[in-house]
Amino acid sequence: MLEDEQNLIARAKEGEAEAFGLLYDFYMPRIYRFVLVKVGHREEAEDLTHQTFLKAWEHIETYESRGYPFSSWLYSIARNSVIDHHRRSKPQVSIDELGDDILLEKETQGSGLDAKIGWDVMLEAIFRLKGIEQDVLIMRFVDELTHQEVAKAIGKTEGATKVIQHRALKNLKKLIES
Repeated sequence: MLEDEQNLIARAKEGEAEAFGLLYDFYMPRIYRFVLVKVGHREEAEDLTHQTFLKAWEHIETYESRGYPFSSWLYSIARNSVIDHHRRSKPQVSIDELGDDILLEKETQGSGLDAKIGWDVMLEAIFRLKGIEQDVLIMRFVDELTHQEVAKAIGKTEGATKVIQHRALKNLKKLIES
């Protein structure tokens, strides 16, 4: 979490662009990574990430914490932008184009499921999951959000998010094994 985030949000709500810029600098890589996995093309991901932050800036005065982090609100905007994008065009995901952008500042560790089967195989399987299952897995395991943060971002309860994650992991395992 960004130090003094609530102060930056309050200043941004008052129209201070510099405060919002600091929020942007902190959250942009995470939102970009999420969007990139969802759309698969750098240019589209950059455009959608830009749209996400533009919408956030335009509607910052409507943000209320209610015990949830600012990041959940941003992920919700990003997710809706991706959904709108997919409605307008057929999604075409290219693993080759994703490259190392998916890992932005995130070190890969030589353990876990992705190390055993390879990142490309993992991504291919994730792309074949339902949209909400993709979202939950990306937010939980790539961006390391809590169940509560994911629940807020996707508009579900924490319990429902856990069920979706369980089913997504089960489906992911089936896809990888097939």
